[in-house]
Amino acid sequence: MTHFRVFAASARAPRLRSGLVLAGGAVALLALVGCSTDSEPSASETPSASSSAAATDAPGESAAPTATPSPTPTPAGTAVALSCDQVLTAEDVYAFNPNFGTAPAFEPTGDAATAVEYNGVACGYMNQTSNAVIEIGIAAPNEVLRNQQYDAAIAQSTPVPTYGDAPSLYGFFTSINGVGEAQIFTDTYWVTLTSVEFFEPGDAQGLLAAVVSHLP
Repeated sequence: MTHFRVFAASARAPRLRSGLVLAGGAVALLALVGCSTDSEPSASETPSASSSAAATDAPGESAAPTATPSPTPTPAGTAVALSCDQVLTAEDVYAFNPNFGTAPAFEPTGDAATAVEYNGVACGYMNQTSNAVIEIGIAAPNEVLRNQQYDAAIAQSTPVPTYGDAPSLYGFFTSINGVGEAQIFTDTYWVTLTSVEFFEPGDAQGLLAAVVSHLP
């Protein structure tokens, strides 16, 4: 008689299958975790190159226009259309002092040189006996130069009302180290007379009046 042995289903088989299922699930989970950490960001998370470029190239708010600064005014002068024989005629010089004549090789100094620097004119007259020189400077200053010289005259000189009537003419006189200087300011001109011959305002008044009478 043939005997058949019936083997009961092994209890390990279900456990093995369930272990395989669990192991397979763990592998799948690791694969998913790996994908979420190592893979490239999705299109929704990373802007495309075209969108980045568009964002970079997009103009921002327009900057307010920068105001161009106005140029700073500078001292200047207009050319004075006078020659020295028009500044003072021979009769004017003789009336002041017959011993005076044109100074040879005259080189202006001080305010007369400043007048020349700004397109003005300077003239020299010399005492033929003492060699004392009278320097005359005439400039047609712009507002900046006029204000500079006028402020200097106020600070360093004494007003002389007898030189002319304000506001058409303002006169000043000063004496420094034995050298006297008379100045007048008109609406157009700045005139200076300087010499050791001028001890007080009245010493220059006759010549100054003659110069003013010849101004254009």
